[in-house]
Amino acid sequence: MYLITNRALSAESGGLDIFGSMPNSKGANELRIVEVTGRGSRAKAKALPDVVGKARVKALKKTFDLHIDENEVQYRSLEMACILFSEACRLNKHLLFYVHGYNNDVESIIDSVYELEKQYPDVLVVPFTWPAKGGGVLSGTPNYLNDKRDARASSGALDRVIEHTRRLHLLISESRSESLWRSVLNNEEFDDNPEAARIAFVEAQARACKVTINLLCHSMGNYVLKYATLPSGSHMRSLVFDNVCLVAADVNNHDHANWVSRIEARGGVYVVINENDYALQWSRRKPGDEQLERLGHYVRRLNSPNAIYVDLTRAKAVGDEHGYFLGDAPCRNNKLRRLFDKLFTGDRPERYTSQMEFMPSLNAYRLK
Repeated sequence: MYLITNRALSAESGGLDIFGSMPNSKGANELRIVEVTGRGSRAKAKALPDVVGKARVKALKKTFDLHIDENEVQYRSLEMACILFSEACRLNKHLLFYVHGYNNDVESIIDSVYELEKQYPDVLVVPFTWPAKGGGVLSGTPNYLNDKRDARASSGALDRVIEHTRRLHLLISESRSESLWRSVLNNEEFDDNPEAARIAFVEAQARACKVTINLLCHSMGNYVLKYATLPSGSHMRSLVFDNVCLVAADVNNHDHANWVSRIEARGGVYVVINENDYALQWSRRKPGDEQLERLGHYVRRLNSPNAIYVDLTRAKAVGDEHGYFLGDAPCRNNKLRRLFDKLFTGDRPERYTSQMEFMPSLNAYRLK
């Protein structure tokens, strides 16, 4: 498993204690890629060197037919992207980038990744872990407010993750597309029929790889995303993801349309709500002028023009859960599991009218 992080790292390799609870000493926008094997007490973490060696770059260029200069410095994100995209294509899976919430240590994040991949077997999960304290030396309100500050400070790092994803996906896709186009042009069947050649090319692309790229932000992870969307140069304004899923969002409902409407997606931008969410009800009671009704537990003012709202308050097994896409709820409610399966694999669940019902009074869908 690869983790992308802007956390401080105390060593190049070891157990999960190499991950700090503070931002990288070079700045909150500094990103590292860490390879993790195993879990729990047996987990091993290795921070990968930033730069890829020339021999490895040459091999990647040849294997993936990349338009890169092998003599220029190439970074680890290139190798990671090639491995992930090729693995997703080989296994016919989809990529799900995951931004966790408040008070998550790295061990719990890794457990969530394993559970996501077990619960939704059509996804490969790529977590971005920001320096949530996971308990730390503080607890309760001080820890929550510290995490909120670190979440906001990590927004630039998340935007960099999104920009790298966009650039590397284009690089890999362009090479694959050119290869497919050459194979079509070499087919004598299309010598005098350019329209048939274009159709054959589109069909070949669809057959070659059906991988979608999706984003799941949970709880305070949506606060990180919110501030990543605000700068005019935000890469969330580019078509990077198929679906963007804002689940149990620990951000203000008030004026959320101002930033949610800036998110572009090939599929949909989904805001998933549970009015009884115990964690967000607790979060709402925190001090501060900004701590208004939370987007993830409030079904009024659902007014972002590009968002698709899904209210799960009355769904079987959801109850007062905060992480209802994992654990007991999707196991007990197959409709709920199918909903998230479609969200995480680039599908459009609202098109399945036998599963979803639109409530005009709320401007939201509900599971039937």
